Amino acid sequence: MKKVLLFTALAAALTASLAQAGEKLVVAATPVPHAEILELIKPTLAKEGVDLEIKVFTDYVQPNVQVDQKRLDANYFQTLPYLKSFNEGKGTHLVTVIGVHVEPFGGYSKKVKTLAELKDGATIAIPNEGSNSGRALILLQKAGLIELKDPKNALATPKDIAKNPHNFKFKELESAMLPRVLDQVDLDMINTNYALEAGLNPAKDALVIEGADSPYVNFLVARPDNKDSVAIQKLAKALTSPEVKAFIEKKYSGAVLPAF
Repeated sequence: MKKVLLFTALAAALTASLAQAGEKLVVAATPVPHAEILELIKPTLAKEGVDLEIKVFTDYVQPNVQVDQKRLDANYFQTLPYLKSFNEGKGTHLVTVIGVHVEPFGGYSKKVKTLAELKDGATIAIPNEGSNSGRALILLQKAGLIELKDPKNALATPKDIAKNPHNFKFKELESAMLPRVLDQVDLDMINTNYALEAGLNPAKDALVIEGADSPYVNFLVARPDNKDSVAIQKLAKALTSPEVKAFIEKKYSGAVLPAF
């Protein structure tokens, strides 16, 4: 009888332990800064019963595809304009959960030290994804280099340029490829996460960069069926904690800005 009682007690303790372990969340992220921020909060989430597994991607497509297909629970890498463009283009219905940070988009060069040094006919590399392309072109417009037909068109492409007085040539590439052509073009418009991975310091190296008022906040993204789940909401809370804010401000020195 004592053995039976002991076994029952052990089984109950094990069941309680498993219940306390809670839910597993598999979240996609690009390496910098997203995966680094998620690594920071893993211990916090573990204490709250959420086992966070981070899947690192270097592209902007698969993290959305796999969340939509329920192969992943959520992702953390993208802005709202990009998400809207993706949903419209792919027929997905992913939704934002919470905004976490801003990565001011910038332009870099190894051939000139100022925008004024760009010669007529210079080659400018920009992202080929709709919202990122528009983001780059809007920034170039604000810098006075071009004029767009619609100055607020977040999905602008080179075809939407109304005035190009210096006859700049535009090279459209996947965002992840942009740092690799820095030596080959005159001006390279690079997303900050890829700039950081390439060893660039946006605050010091960018010849032109968005301000702190940039509307391009990076969001935690999930599906309509799981965005309000306890585990996702715990993740959202952890991502917007004072701990994360202090980490962002200290580690990235202005290259990444908290959005909360």
